Amino acid sequence: MLNTLKQLLGFGPKTDYAELRRNGAIIVDVRSKSEFADGNIKNSINIPVNTLLQNLNKLKNKNTPIITCCATGNRSGMAKRVLKSKGYDQVYNGGGWKSLNNKIS
Repeated sequence: MLNTLKQLLGFGPKTDYAELRRNGAIIVDVRSKSEFADGNIKNSINIPVNTLLQNLNKLKNKNTPIITCCATGNRSGMAKRVLKSKGYDQVYNGGGWKSLNNKIS
């Protein structure tokens, strides 16, 4: 219970997104196609959150780390929950794509 509360308040262990990326994590940007076209993280893939279930075939290996991102972190949080419910083991909510880009650069 205490650990859950810490994570909700942002006091849990910090995720090293740059390390995840160096170790082969896939970045899935769940914004709309037009938002993605206006700017994105190099080598990220765009799967809008509302089409995620229909595009799970693009994420074949359920053991590969996945970092989700969007504009603010809301849609990427939803995408993380969807992926976890479908058996993807290592899914991380990277939050907003611009912030995540700074963390992995």
